[in-house]
Amino acid sequence: MHCGQLPLTFLFLIFVSTSETCLLRDTISVLEGEHFYLKHCSLLPEDKNETATIKWFRDTGSQGRVELSSSSSSRITFHDYVLDFWPVELGDSGSYFFQMGNTTSEWKLNVIKRNKHSCFTEEHIFSICVNVKESLKITCENRFSGKLVNRTTLYKNCEKIGNNKNPFLQKNADFKDQGYYTCVFSLYHNGKLFNATKTYNVTVTDHRKITPVVLGPQVTHVRVELGKDIRLNCSASGDEKDRIDWNIGNRSRNVHEEEQTKIKTSEGKWRTSKILRIENINEKNLNFSYECVVQSRNGDQNSKSFILLKKEDLDDIPGHVFTRGMIAAVLISVVVVCLVIVGVIYRVDLALFYRHFMGRDETLTDGKTYDAFVSYLKECRPESGEEHTFAVETLPRVLEKHFGYKLCIFERDVVPGGAVVDEIHSLIEKSRRLIIVLSKSYMSNEVRYELESGLHEALVERKIKIILIEFTPLSDFTVLPQSLKLLKSHRVLKWKADKSLPHNSRFWKNLLYLMPAKTVKTYRDESEVLPCFCSPDLQKSGL
Repeated sequence: MHCGQLPLTFLFLIFVSTSETCLLRDTISVLEGEHFYLKHCSLLPEDKNETATIKWFRDTGSQGRVELSSSSSSRITFHDYVLDFWPVELGDSGSYFFQMGNTTSEWKLNVIKRNKHSCFTEEHIFSICVNVKESLKITCENRFSGKLVNRTTLYKNCEKIGNNKNPFLQKNADFKDQGYYTCVFSLYHNGKLFNATKTYNVTVTDHRKITPVVLGPQVTHVRVELGKDIRLNCSASGDEKDRIDWNIGNRSRNVHEEEQTKIKTSEGKWRTSKILRIENINEKNLNFSYECVVQSRNGDQNSKSFILLKKEDLDDIPGHVFTRGMIAAVLISVVVVCLVIVGVIYRVDLALFYRHFMGRDETLTDGKTYDAFVSYLKECRPESGEEHTFAVETLPRVLEKHFGYKLCIFERDVVPGGAVVDEIHSLIEKSRRLIIVLSKSYMSNEVRYELESGLHEALVERKIKIILIEFTPLSDFTVLPQSLKLLKSHRVLKWKADKSLPHNSRFWKNLLYLMPAKTVKTYRDESEVLPCFCSPDLQKSGL
């Protein structure tokens, strides 16, 4: 849009006045949520009659003309010639009348909905056009003579650029000065703060004469393959009215010009481009100069560049080079596949080695007390004796004494006589992992709360990770909560009796992989024997 070309919408929706001067326009547009007022213009001698009664009316269309009184609304007040809105709302749109004796004034008020995501609204702005290097002046004039203006602030694109009581901007215009400038006036009324705004859309143009210049080298050689397609681009910098043409001479049927495109740069210049498309390149297109010409709007200035197409030399690859290349490619592929297979098979061992080599420890600053809370069946019944021994003896012996982790065991760490439910929930929150020892008898009332609390921490709060240990094979998982299906399958470890006993077994490696990385000093007690999972009858007999 050129300077002086102001859309009719902006003319109609202009914020004509927020000052205590009389309003001559009969149609006024204002923003919702701001302070605004109407003031009658006392131009005739009879308007000075101090004994005449002043009345204000509003016509909404449905109820006709209604007189406004001091009790009509706490937001709308009037005194003498002024009707104030504290603030104006969308429902205030309509016609307003001032009546004093035989004198009547009418205004049609249009309240515009505010943009909640910006400090201004596009439909409610002034437009200012200024030429580059000319004077640009924006003044936030305080015209609220009868109101207390606490402060006035100037913003550019909703970022504050002024901090004084009467901020203003005056400088020689540059292209970076383009944007939206908003004056915000803050007023106090009955102990509350209200705002009124005025926004200017500043556009900086450049009407100086610009010489068009083709971008790039003057002569360019491009190598092409016969039968292929190519797109030759010609770009130039200059004025908006500049034009690019391709001079081809004997034009072939496979040569096509596309429409030119224009982009305005940050410096105020225009970048014009035009593509020449050549399809299915043949011999006639080679060794021929394609000329690109950019001309100014008056045709008195121009700039040229040339593009010459050359045939691409495609030499055959020697046989021995091709053979060696194929062998190398096959060998590299085999090595890569082997490395991938080894990585998949030994990924746990590699991860543990990396932890040990780097000395990783993710338990230093997380504020947790325990590395894992162990959930298991508390009742040591004959059919669950091995499971109970595994949870309270084997896990602590290996993870704590051999690998240096700190576990929370119910029978060992929960103080008898307390609020068990609350204490279990607190201990789970203090743990980095929740180890669940699953068996056929696991889902009882004693462990259901532990499981549900741990699942809530894992799936909802995402504060803990769950490790499932299948101590005895489970053929039916329907007794377990459905939310367990949301856990990743690789977190389920299977205990395989004697195969899992050694500390370097696959079971303990997988368990360490799922435990938090921690720097520990392991030791090996030679006198320590592996646990013996005996039947309850043998335990009673002391064997």
